[in-house]
Amino acid sequence: MSDSVLSTREGAVLTITLNRPHRKNAMNEDAWLRLHDVLREAGNDDGIRVVVLTGAGGDFCAGADLSGERAPRHPLHRMRGIGDIAMTLHDLPMPVIAKVEGVAVGAGWNLALGCDLVAASTTARFSQIFSRRGLSLDFGGSWLLPRIVGLQQAKRIALLADFLDAEEALRLGLVTWVREPGEIDGFVEEVVRRLAQGPPIALAQSKALLNSAVDQTLPEALENESRAQVINFGTDAPAARAAFLDKTEPVFEGTWQL
Repeated sequence: MSDSVLSTREGAVLTITLNRPHRKNAMNEDAWLRLHDVLREAGNDDGIRVVVLTGAGGDFCAGADLSGERAPRHPLHRMRGIGDIAMTLHDLPMPVIAKVEGVAVGAGWNLALGCDLVAASTTARFSQIFSRRGLSLDFGGSWLLPRIVGLQQAKRIALLADFLDAEEALRLGLVTWVREPGEIDGFVEEVVRRLAQGPPIALAQSKALLNSAVDQTLPEALENESRAQVINFGTDAPAARAAFLDKTEPVFEGTWQL
């Protein structure tokens, strides 16, 4: 088993660590395949409530490793495989938090943007570096960027390929929080704790509703909300109601109650 991507499980929390620090965690073909396997396993594990994605050695991910050997496949098939990984990440039902330190560039930045929440250290530096390499956006960047920052800012970020520091990324909504290096681990642990204690089915449905609503009409969104809420009525909502009446904290099991 490759050690280019590590996965560690602690209770309901899965931490995925990109582990090629000698290349600033740039992803070669082996690392992409390993990451895809880990993400698929997480998506099929009902016991995982939160996923944390991070990098080893003080950097998040320097994108694709362009220096390594590639399998003798047509590049179109290879790129479609990379797209499958982005889709698998997007489709994970549980919340996914990217913890970003150091560089997050190219596909590495879009890997972070594909997560639900991004906690960045003040050391973080971001770039859609593709144009400097004679390339265009990939790993979902063309879909993610304009939805987060709007079309003109997305074009500026993509076409000029400038580096953004953590504060500018925060101002543009490209990261959720910024913390000092000595604070980020504890901060992420607290966010993870809160999410892991939340109602897993309800959180999964809220995530799916938000991801799909951007392409829906209001009537379609309202209908999907109604269907999702009916599921919650028979899952964790009864425990929340009982705890509210008893003035206690609810324990969410995520199991069908009817």
